[in-house]
Amino acid sequence: MSTTTELELQQPKPQFNYNRQRNGNNATPDPILPNINTQNTSSLPPADRGKAAWLFLAGSFMIEALTWGFPFSFGVFQEYYTNHEPFSSKPHGIAAIGTTSSGLMYLSAPLVFRTLSRYPKLRRPASVLGLIIVIISMIGASFARTVPQLLVTQGVLYAVGGGLLYSPCILYLDEWFVQRKSTAYGVMWAGTGLAGLVLPLVFNAGLQKYGHATVLRAWAVALMILAGPLLYFVRPRLPVSQNPGSKRLDLKFLRTNIFWYLQIGNIVQGLGFFIPSIYLPSYAATIGLSSFVGSLSVSLMNASAILGQIMLGHLGDRLHVTSVVGISAVGSSISVFLLWGFSSSAPLLFIFALMYGYFAGGFTSTYSGSMEEVSKQTPTDKFVIFGILAGEFYIYKLRIYGEIIQ
Repeated sequence: MSTTTELELQQPKPQFNYNRQRNGNNATPDPILPNINTQNTSSLPPADRGKAAWLFLAGSFMIEALTWGFPFSFGVFQEYYTNHEPFSSKPHGIAAIGTTSSGLMYLSAPLVFRTLSRYPKLRRPASVLGLIIVIISMIGASFARTVPQLLVTQGVLYAVGGGLLYSPCILYLDEWFVQRKSTAYGVMWAGTGLAGLVLPLVFNAGLQKYGHATVLRAWAVALMILAGPLLYFVRPRLPVSQNPGSKRLDLKFLRTNIFWYLQIGNIVQGLGFFIPSIYLPSYAATIGLSSFVGSLSVSLMNASAILGQIMLGHLGDRLHVTSVVGISAVGSSISVFLLWGFSSSAPLLFIFALMYGYFAGGFTSTYSGSMEEVSKQTPTDKFVIFGILAGEFYIYKLRIYGEIIQ
């Protein structure tokens, strides 16, 4: 995994910024970081520590939670839309709203990351524009009276804004954290787990009492109040290059063994990752437990995933990425084979939910190590690698949901 030192930033390098590899003294070019003026690097805030770095991480944590928490809570809205007018009379297509919003954000990631990597000066404006689009989408959805209108506003328009809003957080994190990079990614992505635990309860209570129009407008105001000020802290650590990066996108990494080893593991994990969270309430009912127990088990799984994201990210800074992938896979498998299959009571089901959430829920924290490991083999835009991994992971989620719906 790459590390960057302050001494290296003080050396003028006209073509690339160089990251020193952990396993040797040879420097390899990193084409992702923009060319910078290295004359005044002594004034740069420190990486991996300091007030600015932690404020950036806190801001990114909240942006991640606010951006992804809404589409990940769509199940609450789906149930409401299906059972309340004006949508219940023609409910066809309601399920597509949630998958469209989160799916487009995942699948558009390679294009968004590539564009913002090539044009670094667009990153901060993209965040502001993304927040504005997200707020407009919420207000538009509050006036919707048909499912297609919801699909355009709460689905497509939200995805466009959300992708622009959160992507700079990931790009800037690569500057702010070097030696603790995987830990920082884990902390940031834990925001989604926290939102997945809290927001469904908030939205459900609001929908039942006030209806969808009021809840969506209130969420638009909340985004403006909460996310707006946080964008001040989501800023670059390095001076921003005014010149665009290379036009050429190097895809040689697709021919490396390490990429396909990691991608195969990603696909296998994606095939089974979402099944427990979908079936736990039904399984609880099958063995005679109440619906509350089923819902609580899912909440415990989401809560445990927050800790898993952070801890597996922490391990990623100390172990090879394949070791961390193995820990996640083995822990997930053991919890399914030894706990879920023998869960005949609520305590055992809760233990399974906690263990599975910890090991499986933290899997996406391995993406940081995967990006770094593949980019060691062939210099490329590593955020395109991230987009491919995340997009492929989500494709299998869609396939699983599609089979369940059918």
